[in-house]
Amino acid sequence: MSALVPEYDDTAASRDAAPSPDAPLAARMRPRALDEFIGQEELVGPGTPLRRAIEEDRMTSAIFWGPPGCGKSTLAWVVARLTASAFEDFSAVTSGVAEMREVMKRARERRKRGGRTILFVDEIHRFNKAQQDGFLPVVEDGTITLIGATTENPFFEVNAPLLSRCRLYTFRPLEAQHVEALLRRAMTDDERGLGSLNVSAEDDALRHLADVSGGDARTALNALELAATEAATHEDRRITLALAEDAAQRRSLRYDKGGDQHYDMVSAFIKSMRGSDPDAAAYWFLRMLDAGEDPRFLARRMVIHASEDVGLADPQALVVATAAAHALEFVGLPEATIPMMQACLYIAAAPKSNAVVDTISRVRKDIADESPGPVPVHLRDSHYRGAKKIGHGAGYRYPHDFPNHFVEQQYLPDGLEGRRYYRPSDNGYEARLKERLSRLWEKDE
Repeated sequence: MSALVPEYDDTAASRDAAPSPDAPLAARMRPRALDEFIGQEELVGPGTPLRRAIEEDRMTSAIFWGPPGCGKSTLAWVVARLTASAFEDFSAVTSGVAEMREVMKRARERRKRGGRTILFVDEIHRFNKAQQDGFLPVVEDGTITLIGATTENPFFEVNAPLLSRCRLYTFRPLEAQHVEALLRRAMTDDERGLGSLNVSAEDDALRHLADVSGGDARTALNALELAATEAATHEDRRITLALAEDAAQRRSLRYDKGGDQHYDMVSAFIKSMRGSDPDAAAYWFLRMLDAGEDPRFLARRMVIHASEDVGLADPQALVVATAAAHALEFVGLPEATIPMMQACLYIAAAPKSNAVVDTISRVRKDIADESPGPVPVHLRDSHYRGAKKIGHGAGYRYPHDFPNHFVEQQYLPDGLEGRRYYRPSDNGYEARLKERLSRLWEKDE
């Protein structure tokens, strides 16, 4: 692979060069091919459109959006190694308008000679709107293929015209298992990793570094390097859990996400919310989150709990829980800890009712035990041609034509008339529902 216009491309020769031995471990262990890339399978897994575009060297302008250490810059450098285009690396943090103009000049000269340019702009959100507008003409006319990386929401931080000309790829925080796999690879790599140090690591130590990294591979790898350097001065040359804790500056919370501790703490968390103890709910929530529990798991549990144990006693609980889950996807950790805690406290403090769950049980019991009756004739669909000739819809009374928008008529199948599956509690908003339904039921009876 070679640049088409070497005299204008200072980066083409260096993109295949090995990182300096003095570079941080995270830089040295940066993947050199797609097969080395771990995580983000939904984006670059086998057969995905982005992977095919990279492998076939037909990359189009794109924005990589995701939290730190999830692989945005790494994937851009994989593109650099695989493309026949000249690859320009540009940082919005360290470079300014003058450097950007030079890059554009080289790209235009290169294009006159039939060459292509891929421009990688790290932290693209650091450019103001006027600077971002400078990319528009060269992206639109094909002078450059832009790859921008950002940790900020591009819908807020990237100009709409520029964003509309790029494909947006959303990166998620790496799973702990992905980070641990990267750590184990670094431990055994003699060329770029820590293999030459001749140190070993306890499984608990690697798991701890992976769990507390928050899905940031760079953080985990650099903490591993610090722990390994210290371990190399010890007689046993072993990275213990204590060394890992010191390197990560985080104490292990003794939490096994696949074992009894996981299930016990989840149980305590749910029962604390059900028991209307916001203090205990907050404690178990943060203890699990800080120990490395998947935040999406915690968000899902709160969404479920908002209906299972609060329900219509406070319908807003489900809205708050769902909004917190959305906030987690929208802003990520650590910021999403705040709306998630808000949901945790709201649900715990809300009035409780399990009437929704009881309703499901009662209805399913009758569905299983009783013969399935047909839909009453007056409730059947009468909109299609010929329906009225066979009597469908005959006798249906439109509730909005009656006082209080209510009229007595049969809605359940024959044999189930009068069944009361939903039995509201006396708590919160559900007490108002109970009062209203009681009045209607009295009329119906």
